[in-house]
Amino acid sequence: MLYDGDNCVSTYEKDQPECPEMNFGGTMWGEGGQEEDKQSGKQRLLVVANRLPVSATKMQNNEWKLEISVGGLVSVLLGLKDFEAKWIGWAGVDVPDKAGQESLTKAMAEKKCIPVFLDKETVNQYYNGYCNKILWPLLHYLGLPQDETYTSESHYDVYKRANLLFAEAVTKHYKEGDIVWCHDYHLMLLPQYLKQYNSKMKVGWFLHTPFPSSEIQRTLPTRSELLKSVLAADIIGFHTYDYARHFVSACNRILGLEGTPEGVEDRGKLTKVATFPIGIDANRFIRTLTLPKVQEYLTNLRERFAERKIILGVDRLDMIKGIPQKILAFEKFLEDNPDWSDKVVLLQIAVPTRTDVPEYQNLRRHVHEIVGRVNGRFGTLSSVPIIYLDRSLDFQALCALYSITDIALVTSLRDGMNLVSYEFVACQASKQGVLILSEFAGAAQSLGAGAILVNPWNITDVSSAIAYTLNMPSEERKMRHKLNFEHVTIHTAQEWATMFVRELNETVVEAQLRTTQAWTQPLLPVNEAIEQFLQSDNRLLVLGFNATLSSVESPIESGKIIDLGSTLNPNLQEPLRRICSDRQTTIIVLSGSKRDVLDKVFDGYSMWLAAENGIYLRHTSGSWRTTMPEFSGMEWVDSIKHVFDYFTKRTPHSFIEERETSLLWNYKYADSKFARLQAKDLLLHLWTGPVCSSSVDVYQGAQSVEVRAVGLTKGTAIDRILTEIAYSTVMDKPINYVLCIGHFLGKDEDLYSFFEPEPPVQPLELSKSKAAVAGNGLKSSVKSDSAGAHCRIATCSTVESVVTYESTTVLDIKRENYFPCTVGRKHSRARYVLESSKDVVSLLEGLAEVLPPLCE
Repeated sequence: MLYDGDNCVSTYEKDQPECPEMNFGGTMWGEGGQEEDKQSGKQRLLVVANRLPVSATKMQNNEWKLEISVGGLVSVLLGLKDFEAKWIGWAGVDVPDKAGQESLTKAMAEKKCIPVFLDKETVNQYYNGYCNKILWPLLHYLGLPQDETYTSESHYDVYKRANLLFAEAVTKHYKEGDIVWCHDYHLMLLPQYLKQYNSKMKVGWFLHTPFPSSEIQRTLPTRSELLKSVLAADIIGFHTYDYARHFVSACNRILGLEGTPEGVEDRGKLTKVATFPIGIDANRFIRTLTLPKVQEYLTNLRERFAERKIILGVDRLDMIKGIPQKILAFEKFLEDNPDWSDKVVLLQIAVPTRTDVPEYQNLRRHVHEIVGRVNGRFGTLSSVPIIYLDRSLDFQALCALYSITDIALVTSLRDGMNLVSYEFVACQASKQGVLILSEFAGAAQSLGAGAILVNPWNITDVSSAIAYTLNMPSEERKMRHKLNFEHVTIHTAQEWATMFVRELNETVVEAQLRTTQAWTQPLLPVNEAIEQFLQSDNRLLVLGFNATLSSVESPIESGKIIDLGSTLNPNLQEPLRRICSDRQTTIIVLSGSKRDVLDKVFDGYSMWLAAENGIYLRHTSGSWRTTMPEFSGMEWVDSIKHVFDYFTKRTPHSFIEERETSLLWNYKYADSKFARLQAKDLLLHLWTGPVCSSSVDVYQGAQSVEVRAVGLTKGTAIDRILTEIAYSTVMDKPINYVLCIGHFLGKDEDLYSFFEPEPPVQPLELSKSKAAVAGNGLKSSVKSDSAGAHCRIATCSTVESVVTYESTTVLDIKRENYFPCTVGRKHSRARYVLESSKDVVSLLEGLAEVLPPLCE
């Protein structure tokens, strides 16, 4: 088989007649394989795994006998008809001489395989050492071995060299457009090596084991290096959502990277993290049951166990499979239900693995002791309650055994997926037996609807599940089987592979689009912005405050924060006064800051202030009014503040900003590296706690975490702000110039989209309109004239009464007179960028200079 890990190890012997040749996509790959690939027109898929699905035995005269493994990824890739699949991996033999390597490479080519040659010492330290003694136990929650701390560093060096050898094999055979699919923990460094060779290479990585919680992963000395390398892939796949969530959490807590609904983001690069539950080739099992040899097996089994119910366990003899727990639970069941002692039998198939490892030798002895004790207690001269086999079965015999079984008992302590449960269900069309499944197996998230889920550590729980299942009504048994059988036959291994490869292709295209859009963002054309400003006669400037107009000096004295308030950049005082005095220019300062902060900073300027992200609005000559009363509720604040208080105490120089409609944890004065890690931890606390039950949104800024009501953004606020302004000032002409500048949070950048001109529709005569709106809130319609002008016709209503007013169209915007601009953000929805607030000063100074001088 391909792996000795969780999912692709066969508990049955090789069954060569079913797969005499590896014929992926219908084309064999021999010496002329590359030419055939070219002619087929199919995309090439390079599957890279620790082991090839071919076992090689050296014969005389440098000739090789090749035996093909059946099942696992071999049968999976047989279903990928749209791809030319090739395998790259270790052949499982030591071939030190060059002549032997060349002859084996040639022989493997006929089977579409490319061997990677590893010497005995490399295999010992890379595979037996780092993979099996360090990574495998860690991924299965067994922790790091206490006696291997000293040698793990040398093992890791060899692990790196082995991954480099795999990378060299891939790059040697790689062609532009190929997909490279890396498999499992043996090759965690491979994605980074491949991307260093060619950053445009399409690389996916899939883990077939569990991925532990970040608390376990943090103990690994090489944790950061391995995570960063895996993140070089375009897409990372896991069997279950839990494993994917643990991986994102580890990247968050260990690397300080931001987790998103799509995956993990690192400096603008998004690595997609997704779940792809693997399946089996169910039809292969169903077809096998019809073979004469299997029918013969079934006849013999029915005669042998005619008077007894069969409970079946099929596992590798491994610490994670929970075989001792299974036998102890069965013993507990016999103790509690003595009437069943001669009516039920546990058939346990325990396939030996890693027989040279002391821990596995001890496990084997321990299991034998328990089996002997139980059989001694409950057995008779004619029968024993447990039949235990220390070996594998051939495929046909196993299918027969699956078919006649009443209960399949899977008690894995940790399992990436556990496909034995799938195989059992596929063979149960006639018997309709019941699956008792460990909740710690990945399959529990797929087959949980029809299975009886148990905690294998709870011996009483498993014993009770056995008793319940043996007495289960036939209707319930049929219903449970139907649910699982539909899942197993629909969500096949071929579907799993197809979905992963398709998702990888789509992810690469999406990444290319993001990169193109992100890095073609030009600097604001200042001269053009000033020229359009001059030519227009009704101008609107929408300006952010923090990191745009503000100036902050260090507020820390003697280790304490003495002033939390931002102030206006002194260099902007005169330019703002001149622009504010212009009757043809309206300025809105749209900020998340509190009302009293904006009052203090902009006292004496003639402009509109929009505080708390636009909920509150006033002209500096008037009083505050509420534009969106539906967002003013703060019932959620106490639970959020409790979390913020906790992290404020843990993070020196961080502080909480309590606003009327939001709560913000600010760490701009704290140690940046430590504070970013704390922020990631805070987000995890919020999502798993108070945010789950509150109608709030969480916004992560560059140096802050903000919580506010769901749907409250600057983009949703600007519509009502403009309507209020148009109503208050009774504009006699539409706004024909908009300059929108700010360092806004990502979710607030819908503000830029609000002003973007719409595609042209039918011609629209720009005339005054009368609007009467009943009820609460604002309504507006968007239209465009034949020239592409953007028109927003606004109407307003208040809580107390219906307001009817005569108003002109608020906006008359074309692309050339709209300038959306972000400040200091490389990835933004804005069309333009200014590098810092100093550039904002220069721009506003330029606008002020072209205006007529102030009259004294």
